[in-house]
Amino acid sequence: MLPTTFDFDSIWDYSNPQKTEDRFCEILLQIPDSEPAFLELLTQIARAQGLQRKFNKAHQTLDQVEKRLGKVASREKVRYLLERGRVLNTSGKPDEARPCFEQALDIATKIGEDFYAVDALHMLAIVAPPASSLDLNLRAIQLAESSGQEKAHGWLGSLYNNTGWSLHDLGDYESALEIFQKAEAFFRSQGREPQTRIAVWTVARCLRSLNRIEEALGIQMKLKEEYEFAGGTDGYVFEEIGECLLALSRADEAKPYFVHAYDELSKDEYLAEHEPERLKRLKELGNG
Repeated sequence: MLPTTFDFDSIWDYSNPQKTEDRFCEILLQIPDSEPAFLELLTQIARAQGLQRKFNKAHQTLDQVEKRLGKVASREKVRYLLERGRVLNTSGKPDEARPCFEQALDIATKIGEDFYAVDALHMLAIVAPPASSLDLNLRAIQLAESSGQEKAHGWLGSLYNNTGWSLHDLGDYESALEIFQKAEAFFRSQGREPQTRIAVWTVARCLRSLNRIEEALGIQMKLKEEYEFAGGTDGYVFEEIGECLLALSRADEAKPYFVHAYDELSKDEYLAEHEPERLKRLKELGNG
């Protein structure tokens, strides 16, 4: 039997939610169902199910948790609310998700769980319109930076990234670039290579918005080489290389990159559902 303080969060693999769900289900069998960790782990199983777009199953898992939650404010209640909200949001119901995140923030704040309070603020920012999103992200950054709980500091890279996108969506590209660069520096300092690559991509994407196309292209080409050296590819990198080349009036050179981008990104169920025009454009540019 595992100790009840076992940190199952540390084995999350967000790139492979099916594998994570299977592992969590194995661990669940080793935790007494009377322990708070049992309910917490169920919330993470639901999260893994939601990431696989098994929304009904995720809600059923969360229903099991809800039935066993008492009225006392607790970490398991916070995590239940966070994951219920995440499943609702991912399934296209942000308005229904928002009250869950608001309740999670309220309870996490009351019981001094800064990590989950930051999580709730970051999720509220995701479901909010751009102007409100910026304020919520800044509140989350302030809490993460000032918290005496080391775990809360781990949010900073993601928060810098999200805040950068809020600024980018508002057209403030210079400010967005500055905070995207903070995200890159944070992830580098943590030695988190996959997140660092994403942060570098984001910096380059913002440079394109600033019409610094040659700089953006150089960064994306270097990223492509890094992915290839690691034995992989990235559709978003192909897309950006194509966009940069197109902006430089090098449409013929751009075409194969759009083909590769479409081949990779058309496999993404989220993009297919939420950004079909983006995929259509990639296909047309690749065929053109």
